[in-house]
Amino acid sequence: MTKEEQPAYFTETISEFTAAEDELRNIRPAVSIFGSARISSDNPVYQQCVTLAQKLSDTGFNIISGGGPGIMEAANKGAKAGVSRSVGLNIELPHEQFANPYQDISLNFKHFFSRKYMFIRHSIAFVAMPGGFGTLDEVSEVLTLIQTQKMPPVPIILFGEQFWTGLKQWLENSMLPEKLISAGDTDLLQVVDNIDKVVEIVCQHYNKTAQDEDPQCECGKWRI
Repeated sequence: MTKEEQPAYFTETISEFTAAEDELRNIRPAVSIFGSARISSDNPVYQQCVTLAQKLSDTGFNIISGGGPGIMEAANKGAKAGVSRSVGLNIELPHEQFANPYQDISLNFKHFFSRKYMFIRHSIAFVAMPGGFGTLDEVSEVLTLIQTQKMPPVPIILFGEQFWTGLKQWLENSMLPEKLISAGDTDLLQVVDNIDKVVEIVCQHYNKTAQDEDPQCECGKWRI
Protein backbone atom coordinates (compact mmCIF):
# COMPACT_ATOMS: atom_id res chain seq x y z
CA MET A 1 0.00 0.00 0.00
CA THR A 2 1.40 3.38 -0.98
CA LYS A 3 1.31 6.42 1.26
CA GLU A 4 -1.25 7.96 -1.06
CA GLU A 5 -3.55 4.96 -0.63
CA GLN A 6 -3.31 4.73 3.17
CA PRO A 7 -5.62 7.63 4.10
CA ALA A 8 -8.44 6.29 1.92
CA TYR A 9 -8.02 2.77 3.34
CA PHE A 10 -8.11 3.92 6.95
CA THR A 11 -10.98 6.32 6.34
CA GLU A 12 -13.02 3.58 4.67
CA THR A 13 -12.27 1.10 7.45
CA ILE A 14 -13.26 3.53 10.20
CA SER A 15 -16.43 4.36 8.29
CA GLU A 16 -17.28 0.65 8.05
CA PHE A 17 -16.65 0.18 11.77
CA THR A 18 -18.90 3.10 12.68
CA ALA A 19 -21.77 2.12 10.41
CA ALA A 20 -21.67 -1.53 11.50
CA GLU A 21 -21.53 -0.67 15.20
CA ASP A 22 -24.61 1.52 14.83
CA GLU A 23 -26.53 -1.30 13.17
CA LEU A 24 -25.36 -4.14 15.39
CA ARG A 25 -25.19 -2.53 18.82
CA ASN A 26 -28.22 -4.52 20.06
CA ILE A 27 -27.71 -7.73 18.11
CA ARG A 28 -26.47 -9.98 20.94
CA PRO A 29 -26.91 -12.81 21.66
CA ALA A 30 -25.83 -13.91 18.19
CA VAL A 31 -24.23 -16.95 16.59
CA SER A 32 -22.08 -16.68 13.47
CA ILE A 33 -22.36 -19.41 10.87
CA PHE A 34 -19.52 -19.81 8.36
CA GLY A 35 -19.42 -21.96 5.22
CA SER A 36 -18.90 -22.13 1.50
CA ALA A 37 -20.55 -19.84 -1.03
CA ARG A 38 -20.32 -22.70 -3.53
CA ILE A 39 -22.75 -25.11 -1.86
CA SER A 40 -26.00 -25.19 -3.83
CA SER A 41 -29.50 -25.31 -2.41
CA ASP A 42 -29.95 -28.96 -3.47
CA ASN A 43 -26.98 -30.05 -1.34
CA PRO A 44 -28.05 -31.78 1.90
CA VAL A 45 -25.59 -29.59 3.83
CA TYR A 46 -27.55 -26.52 2.70
CA GLN A 47 -30.78 -27.83 4.22
CA GLN A 48 -28.98 -28.90 7.40
CA CYS A 49 -27.76 -25.34 7.75
CA VAL A 50 -31.27 -23.94 7.21
CA THR A 51 -32.63 -26.25 9.92
CA LEU A 52 -29.80 -25.45 12.32
CA ALA A 53 -30.14 -21.69 11.84
CA GLN A 54 -33.90 -21.81 12.37
CA LYS A 55 -33.53 -23.84 15.57
CA LEU A 56 -30.95 -21.42 16.92
CA SER A 57 -33.16 -18.49 15.91
CA ASP A 58 -36.23 -19.98 17.57
CA THR A 59 -34.15 -20.59 20.70
CA GLY A 60 -33.40 -16.87 20.86
CA PHE A 61 -30.13 -16.38 19.01
CA ASN A 62 -29.72 -13.89 16.19
CA ILE A 63 -27.83 -15.40 13.27
CA ILE A 64 -24.90 -13.72 11.52
CA SER A 65 -23.60 -14.93 8.17
CA GLY A 66 -21.40 -13.55 5.43
CA GLY A 67 -24.55 -12.46 3.62
CA GLY A 68 -23.77 -14.18 0.34
CA PRO A 69 -24.93 -17.35 -1.45
CA GLY A 70 -24.46 -21.00 -0.48
CA ILE A 71 -24.16 -21.72 3.23
CA MET A 72 -24.44 -18.02 3.99
CA GLU A 73 -27.82 -17.95 2.27
CA ALA A 74 -28.91 -21.11 4.10
CA ALA A 75 -27.99 -19.55 7.46
CA ASN A 76 -29.93 -16.38 6.73
CA LYS A 77 -32.87 -18.32 5.32
CA GLY A 78 -33.15 -20.41 8.46
CA ALA A 79 -32.80 -17.36 10.68
CA LYS A 80 -35.45 -15.52 8.69
CA ALA A 81 -37.86 -18.41 9.25
CA GLY A 82 -37.21 -18.27 12.99
CA VAL A 83 -38.14 -15.65 15.56
CA SER A 84 -34.76 -13.89 15.89
CA ARG A 85 -32.97 -11.64 13.45
CA SER A 86 -31.04 -12.57 10.34
CA VAL A 87 -27.85 -10.56 9.75
CA GLY A 88 -25.58 -10.56 6.70
CA LEU A 89 -22.08 -9.08 6.64
CA ASN A 90 -21.50 -8.82 2.91
CA ILE A 91 -18.09 -8.30 1.32
CA GLU A 92 -17.20 -6.88 -2.09
CA LEU A 93 -15.46 -9.62 -4.11
CA PRO A 94 -14.68 -10.04 -7.82
CA HIS A 95 -16.74 -13.24 -8.00
CA GLU A 96 -19.11 -15.51 -6.03
CA GLN A 97 -20.35 -12.92 -3.55
CA PHE A 98 -23.79 -11.37 -3.93
CA ALA A 99 -26.30 -10.55 -1.22
CA ASN A 100 -28.93 -13.19 -0.50
CA PRO A 101 -32.56 -12.06 0.03
CA TYR A 102 -33.02 -13.44 3.58
CA GLN A 103 -31.46 -10.66 5.65
CA ASP A 104 -33.17 -8.43 8.20
CA ILE A 105 -29.94 -6.45 8.55
CA SER A 106 -27.61 -6.31 5.56
CA LEU A 107 -24.25 -4.57 5.84
CA ASN A 108 -21.71 -4.12 3.06
CA PHE A 109 -17.94 -4.17 3.64
CA LYS A 110 -15.09 -3.39 1.32
CA HIS A 111 -12.41 -4.58 3.73
CA PHE A 112 -12.10 -8.02 5.35
CA PHE A 113 -10.56 -6.57 8.50
CA SER A 114 -13.61 -4.60 9.62
CA ARG A 115 -15.96 -7.40 8.54
CA LYS A 116 -14.10 -10.05 10.54
CA TYR A 117 -14.10 -7.84 13.59
CA MET A 118 -17.90 -7.60 13.50
CA PHE A 119 -18.27 -11.39 13.42
CA ILE A 120 -16.03 -11.70 16.47
CA ARG A 121 -17.36 -8.74 18.42
CA HIS A 122 -21.02 -9.68 18.21
CA SER A 123 -21.02 -13.51 18.39
CA ILE A 124 -21.16 -15.73 21.47
CA ALA A 125 -20.48 -18.89 19.41
CA PHE A 126 -19.29 -19.88 15.93
CA VAL A 127 -20.46 -22.73 13.72
CA ALA A 128 -18.44 -23.74 10.65
CA MET A 129 -20.27 -25.72 8.02
CA PRO A 130 -18.20 -27.28 5.20
CA GLY A 131 -16.28 -24.60 3.34
CA GLY A 132 -13.06 -23.61 1.61
CA PHE A 133 -10.22 -21.18 2.25
CA GLY A 134 -12.54 -18.42 3.47
CA THR A 135 -14.13 -20.69 6.05
CA LEU A 136 -10.72 -21.92 7.23
CA ASP A 137 -9.56 -18.32 7.51
CA GLU A 138 -12.55 -17.36 9.65
CA VAL A 139 -12.18 -20.38 11.94
CA SER A 140 -8.43 -19.80 12.27
CA GLU A 141 -9.00 -16.16 13.18
CA VAL A 142 -11.25 -17.09 16.10
CA LEU A 143 -8.94 -19.91 17.21
CA THR A 144 -5.93 -17.59 17.26
CA LEU A 145 -7.71 -14.90 19.25
CA ILE A 146 -8.87 -17.40 21.88
CA GLN A 147 -5.48 -19.17 22.03
CA THR A 148 -3.69 -15.85 22.55
CA GLN A 149 -6.31 -14.72 25.10
CA LYS A 150 -7.37 -11.72 23.02
CA MET A 151 -10.96 -12.88 23.40
CA PRO A 152 -12.69 -15.13 25.96
CA PRO A 153 -13.27 -18.80 25.11
CA VAL A 154 -16.43 -19.40 23.08
CA PRO A 155 -17.70 -22.52 21.30
CA ILE A 156 -16.18 -23.15 17.87
CA ILE A 157 -18.26 -25.92 16.37
CA LEU A 158 -17.26 -27.72 13.17
CA PHE A 159 -20.45 -29.22 11.76
CA GLY A 160 -20.02 -32.42 9.79
CA GLU A 161 -17.83 -35.23 11.10
CA GLN A 162 -16.97 -36.63 7.67
CA PHE A 163 -15.79 -33.21 6.46
CA TRP A 164 -13.97 -31.89 9.55
CA THR A 165 -12.60 -34.91 11.46
CA GLY A 166 -9.52 -35.12 9.23
CA LEU A 167 -8.60 -31.52 10.05
CA LYS A 168 -8.80 -32.08 13.80
CA GLN A 169 -6.79 -35.31 13.49
CA TRP A 170 -4.11 -33.44 11.52
CA LEU A 171 -3.87 -30.83 14.26
CA GLU A 172 -3.55 -33.58 16.87
CA ASN A 173 -1.15 -35.80 14.90
CA SER A 174 1.02 -33.20 13.17
CA MET A 175 0.96 -29.84 14.94
CA LEU A 176 0.73 -31.10 18.52
CA PRO A 177 3.64 -33.62 18.43
CA GLU A 178 5.87 -30.88 16.97
CA LYS A 179 4.81 -28.60 19.85
CA LEU A 180 3.52 -26.02 17.36
CA ILE A 181 0.37 -25.82 19.45
CA SER A 182 -0.18 -26.57 23.12
CA ALA A 183 -1.97 -29.50 24.73
CA GLY A 184 -5.60 -28.51 24.98
CA ASP A 185 -5.59 -26.19 21.96
CA THR A 186 -7.38 -28.76 19.84
CA ASP A 187 -10.13 -28.89 22.48
CA LEU A 188 -11.13 -25.41 21.34
CA LEU A 189 -12.70 -27.13 18.32
CA GLN A 190 -15.75 -29.38 18.65
CA VAL A 191 -16.65 -31.62 15.71
CA VAL A 192 -20.41 -32.25 15.77
CA ASP A 193 -22.76 -34.12 13.45
CA ASN A 194 -26.07 -33.43 15.18
CA ILE A 195 -28.10 -30.23 14.91
CA ASP A 196 -29.66 -30.51 18.36
CA LYS A 197 -26.20 -31.05 19.86
CA VAL A 198 -25.05 -27.76 18.35
CA VAL A 199 -28.01 -25.95 19.91
CA GLU A 200 -27.28 -27.62 23.24
CA ILE A 201 -23.62 -26.53 23.20
CA VAL A 202 -24.53 -22.95 22.35
CA CYS A 203 -27.26 -22.82 25.01
CA GLN A 204 -25.00 -24.24 27.71
CA HIS A 205 -22.35 -21.66 26.94
CA TYR A 206 -24.84 -18.82 26.79
CA ASN A 207 -26.56 -19.80 30.02
CA LYS A 208 -23.27 -19.96 31.86
CA THR A 209 -21.92 -16.63 30.59
CA ALA A 210 -25.25 -14.80 30.73
CA GLN A 211 -26.03 -15.96 34.24
CA ASP A 212 -22.63 -14.78 35.39
CA GLU A 213 -23.93 -11.29 34.55
CA ASP A 214 -27.64 -11.78 35.17
CA PRO A 215 -29.00 -14.88 37.00
CA GLN A 216 -32.42 -14.29 35.42
CA CYS A 217 -31.12 -14.95 31.88
CA GLU A 218 -32.03 -18.35 30.52
CA CYS A 219 -31.58 -19.73 27.01
CA GLY A 220 -34.73 -19.49 24.94
CA LYS A 221 -36.37 -16.92 27.25
CA TRP A 222 -34.29 -13.85 26.57
CA ARG A 223 -35.21 -11.67 23.62
CA ILE A 224 -33.78 -8.38 22.41
